[in-house]
Amino acid sequence: MNPQRPTPARTPPHSTPYRSHHVHKRIVLYTGDVATSASPAMLETLLGSCVAVCLFDPRLRIGGMNHILLPEGSDDMRCTRFGINAMELLINQLMKAGADRKSLVAKAFGGAAVFASMNTVKVGEMNAEFVREYLKLERIPLIGQRLGGTNAVHVYFHTNTGKAIVRTVDGSALPKISHDEAAYRHARADEATNGSDVTLF
Repeated sequence: MNPQRPTPARTPPHSTPYRSHHVHKRIVLYTGDVATSASPAMLETLLGSCVAVCLFDPRLRIGGMNHILLPEGSDDMRCTRFGINAMELLINQLMKAGADRKSLVAKAFGGAAVFASMNTVKVGEMNAEFVREYLKLERIPLIGQRLGGTNAVHVYFHTNTGKAIVRTVDGSALPKISHDEAAYRHARADEATNGSDVTLF
């Protein structure tokens, strides 16, 4: 009787901002979007003063992301451009996908003062403060963040590993956008990113 061959160890997934052999789908988020996946996926979004929260269940390897415009501004819970609604929906969708609420960890990005005309409004600062306070109250550990600053960022989040890759965006390459960043709906990654920092979270 021949001894059974041992199963070879699995190589950890390797990912880049642009492709991964372990990612089966790619989802681009715009203002007010929320996306989750229980299967390997890369979620990506472009952020100025907006913020994105990435939540991940490390045991079940389920993850998701939202794109928040402002902390608050509507009593309509379906309006996911606003912080509380976007966070509630993200958590609910993750739990429906099988994630354990008590196991979730968070990474957060954006909240920059990108446009000089917006500095007095401090939209980015308000968004960043909201995210930190919400996660603290909900007892969800914030294990990685890049909040604030003056640069827009492009975020790539891998739902099967919890890895986030953040690329600084050259402001001169961004399209001219309005106060609420609505024009980001039409921005494309290859039009907005010009050789800059890449950080792993």
